Amino acid sequence: MTQTAHADTGTRRERALARISEGGSERSLETLALGIAAVAFVIVALVALIAFGFQAAPIAGPGSVGQFAAIASAVVAFAAVLGGRYLLHERGSQGRLRVLDHFDILALAIAHAVIALLGWTLMAVILEQAFIGAEVFALPVLLLAGATAGMTAYVAFYSATHMDLQLLAMVLAVFLVLGVLSSMLTASDPNWWKDNLSALGMTTNVSALAFNLTLIVAGFLVTTLARYATRGIPTSNPVGVARVRVCLIVVGVFLALVGVFPVNLFFAVHTGVASGMVVAYGVLVIGLPRWIPGMPRPFVLLGWLFLGVTLVLAVFFLIGYYTLTAVELVAGILVFTWIILFIRNAAALEQDARSA
Repeated sequence: MTQTAHADTGTRRERALARISEGGSERSLETLALGIAAVAFVIVALVALIAFGFQAAPIAGPGSVGQFAAIASAVVAFAAVLGGRYLLHERGSQGRLRVLDHFDILALAIAHAVIALLGWTLMAVILEQAFIGAEVFALPVLLLAGATAGMTAYVAFYSATHMDLQLLAMVLAVFLVLGVLSSMLTASDPNWWKDNLSALGMTTNVSALAFNLTLIVAGFLVTTLARYATRGIPTSNPVGVARVRVCLIVVGVFLALVGVFPVNLFFAVHTGVASGMVVAYGVLVIGLPRWIPGMPRPFVLLGWLFLGVTLVLAVFFLIGYYTLTAVELVAGILVFTWIILFIRNAAALEQDARSA
């Protein structure tokens, strides 16, 4: 009897996966995304009913509908991305999962959750400034919380099931901007910028935790991008492509270590990995023309320009003209802009090779 029950369960599971994987996969994924959004709407609305007791609530701040919706959306986004990514692997369209793949999926889920949390929080704060002193009535509290979660579930699931290099690069950029910006706005020390950007991660409050977690997850995302972006580059120099991959992975690992080792507790290690990240970027820019000969010349020149600007800013800091914070901000923006552009150029090379 037990074996029969297990067999029936396995058969039902296989039939369910087959229905999802059958012809018209885009249509089936769209239907599934809408179903997940509907479930998220209902569950979060019911939880909001319990949390608020069918009472009015403020738009933003502690105990507000904005805060509740942001937290609920973060949980929903995390679950939707996990479900979407593992669904693709269950269907067999992404190959067999390895250990690093599980870390990639977890980092991607955290990134979407943080984007949802910070994005909806910012939206609530803006609306509160537009409707000063207003409260949200009881029924709209439930509808807004459910709608926010439903929309987040749909977008997160769609993102997870349609993830490509360009979309992954965009997730990285949005995640970094929102994470660092929120840490700046909520820093307990208003004069943090007089020291350096790493000062955001020195305290023990939520702001510092958010900053360090942002760097750690962003580091995982960069290593993910490094492995996938260099996988299909057409080249006569496979050793060169491997060196590009190693340099990008070093940038990602060092970025994560910057968050793991706060500057106030591990000054030498923190400074070493932060400097090593810039060195790895410099080696990558200098070696790129030899390692991937087909890379467009304007992009190669842009890399040299970015590297030159970074070195000039470093000199300005050494002579006391610029603060270290300004140098770190500009250098960070240039490095990650270059990485995103590299992904797009690598994808273009791969597309041209397929069309040829």
